[in-house]
Amino acid sequence: MTTALRQTTSVAGSITLGAVAGLAGGVLFGIMMAMMNILPLVGQLVGQPNSTVGFIVHMGISAIIGATYGVLAARLPRRWDTALVGGALYGVVWWVLGALVLMPLMLGMANMVLVVGQMQWWSLVGHLLYGAVTGGVFLVLAQRSS
Repeated sequence: MTTALRQTTSVAGSITLGAVAGLAGGVLFGIMMAMMNILPLVGQLVGQPNSTVGFIVHMGISAIIGATYGVLAARLPRRWDTALVGGALYGVVWWVLGALVLMPLMLGMANMVLVVGQMQWWSLVGHLLYGAVTGGVFLVLAQRSS
């Protein structure tokens, strides 16, 4: 049955389901970011250092990263352990790429690339949650669409 489930979701369908799942994970992570007052920093990526813009940018990024997760996850077995662990690992990848490399570079803070302090550890927690929620929601949506 797992193989049949994998074969019934098209690439476009996987992208769409992944984007929706990414938005679900993004809401949870966004709440965490709001509580830590990090959203203005995200808004600064587009020259608007405020929480509202930061949340909008964060959600856009969440959808894009979720869409790419959907493409990858469509090739994996549709099981809870795979979805949650795979999603969490995907979150770790984006923690390194996004929080530790791209964000500091895009904000002109090259000296902060791969620097891990207290805020970055909390960011790892957020990325793990994002990934696990994205993986879980993708699994549910993919099973319902098959």
